[in-house]
Amino acid sequence: MARPTESDKSGKDEHVKTTSHKKPGFLERLGETSGGMLGGLLLFLFSFYVLFSNEGRTLKTQKSLDEGLSLVVPLNDFYSIQPQHEGKLVHLSGYLATLQALHDPNYGISIFAVRLQRRAEMYQWVEYEDTREYEEDGEKKKETKYSYSTEWRSDVVNSRNFDREIGHQNPSSMGVESFTAVAPLVKVQEFSLSRGLTDKIMNFKRIRLTRFVGPHMDIMVQDDYFYQSNNPKYPEVGDLRVAFYYAGLSGESSFLGQPDLVTIVAQQEGDRLVPYKTQSGDILELLYEEQLSAKEVFEKEHAANTVLTWSLRFGGWLLMFVGINLMTKIFHTLVDWFPIVRDLVDLGLTVFAVCVATTLTLLTIAAGWLFYRPFMAVLIAALAALPIFLAKSQDRPKML
Repeated sequence: MARPTESDKSGKDEHVKTTSHKKPGFLERLGETSGGMLGGLLLFLFSFYVLFSNEGRTLKTQKSLDEGLSLVVPLNDFYSIQPQHEGKLVHLSGYLATLQALHDPNYGISIFAVRLQRRAEMYQWVEYEDTREYEEDGEKKKETKYSYSTEWRSDVVNSRNFDREIGHQNPSSMGVESFTAVAPLVKVQEFSLSRGLTDKIMNFKRIRLTRFVGPHMDIMVQDDYFYQSNNPKYPEVGDLRVAFYYAGLSGESSFLGQPDLVTIVAQQEGDRLVPYKTQSGDILELLYEEQLSAKEVFEKEHAANTVLTWSLRFGGWLLMFVGINLMTKIFHTLVDWFPIVRDLVDLGLTVFAVCVATTLTLLTIAAGWLFYRPFMAVLIAALAALPIFLAKSQDRPKML
């Protein structure tokens, strides 16, 4: 049975709690290991799916991007909608435009933008835990140090879950909530954007509040925040502060500058820009918040696809490594009573997991190439066999 003990650190808002219990028996640890083995098996099998399907996704995306680049029609020389481009994949750059301003009447903020975001924070107590486990006098002990500090947080921290709530109570709710307003209609040149294109405009920038004043007597402006506090320099638990951000500046704004310039690749459908479905089955609906040529857009997409491919390859390898580790944990349990042997077994199992995971990852990727790109797989295999063939050709018997 666990026996908790507690001690306080003088001069700091923290305390330490230690629990101890008897070291679990062999059968108990063996049962825990069996559960881990099942989880490891599931991770191991799932890693094959991640690795194999990633190769197909990569090829599908590459084909779609190559198809898109070969078909895209530039519209930068046209200032009105051209019927001959109906249904085609088009490329254009232009300034964002919205028909109505987004505003927050509570704070007097009003701007023409694709998105207006209010981020509210409350000054609250936050609990941190630092845990370490060790063995002493034949018992297994866990020492947890709890420390407390006050911080600005955008979500409500539930102090009821603290190890020591007394003296660290937080309000149960915030008087001001965060929110994001989105323009119902966004246009570039004569075209209105689909929801998918609008959703890509997420580069938020801070609104400087130097020209604003608090809407009420109990709200003041300082450091680009609206503070609801008696003294923003020395806030108390429960005080509030609010900041505003925008994404996709559009229309005329006297204090934020010119509208944002974007580059879009999508399908022309009447006066709308919508997703384009390629022959490979992928969707092309691209937007960058800068001016780019069609070639530059597709180069960026190819680069992003490469990064995603290698990230998923590493992720698949990591899933396989963890799965193998969990499945072989039983060998660690069998020798757990012998520290020196246990450490050697741990090292050997880790090396084994790395080697097996690496080998199986490469074989799975190769199988993906053989399934999705057989010609390339055969070509690479032929190139790999070429040195062996050359070496064999040099090893002919000499004529007497």
